[in-house]
Amino acid sequence: MPHPVAHPAIEAALNAIPASLLCRSGSVFYTGRAAFSVPSRIYIVGLNPRGDPVAQATETIGAHRLKFREGSAWWSEYADESWRGAAPGIWGMQPRVLHLLASLGLDPRAVPASNVVFVRSSTEAMLEAEKADLLRACWPVHRTVIDTLGIQVLMCLGGTAGRWVRKELGAWERVDGYKETNGRRWSSEAHRAGDGRMVLTLTHPGRANWCNPQSDPTPLVRRALAVGCHGYM
Repeated sequence: MPHPVAHPAIEAALNAIPASLLCRSGSVFYTGRAAFSVPSRIYIVGLNPRGDPVAQATETIGAHRLKFREGSAWWSEYADESWRGAAPGIWGMQPRVLHLLASLGLDPRAVPASNVVFVRSSTEAMLEAEKADLLRACWPVHRTVIDTLGIQVLMCLGGTAGRWVRKELGAWERVDGYKETNGRRWSSEAHRAGDGRMVLTLTHPGRANWCNPQSDPTPLVRRALAVGCHGYM
């Protein structure tokens, strides 16, 4: 297999991450360099890495940036990492994300993936006090990925990630949606930005079982990819 390097603009954006963030527990990308070396139509974006920032104090953003640069170029957090001691790819939302990508015919190691915020926390609420500062520090990396790789569809995991990304891209026009067919009937939505890019706010795969046909948002993602930047009629 080839050994690609990330696009130079993305490397420059990684170099510009504030030093104050590099020593904090967290991670940068959820896929290896291969996914950030060539154009991609889709970008997976969660809210932030979860876990215990105290117990995982050595797993810093700086260390993860080094792993991205020196580790395997063909790697996926969802397919290749052991979560909670389980075999790679089978714990929590891992199989649900892998199911959606497989349904779309996409290799998880070739799809760029990250989180809006790179800092780890045990709960979403812990981010709120730092929200503005963290977005200011992390968003330039995402903006560079979006522009450099020609991203057309941002697939956001959960409502908060979707709201934050929609705000940054100015994606307010709702153009499509999907509602679960189970008794819960949670919704996923597609919004279009002024430049035509689509922001999908999907049910969070940590709570919604995308492997179940009654709660699988894959059709919404497939429609967005088919439409791309040409827009919905």
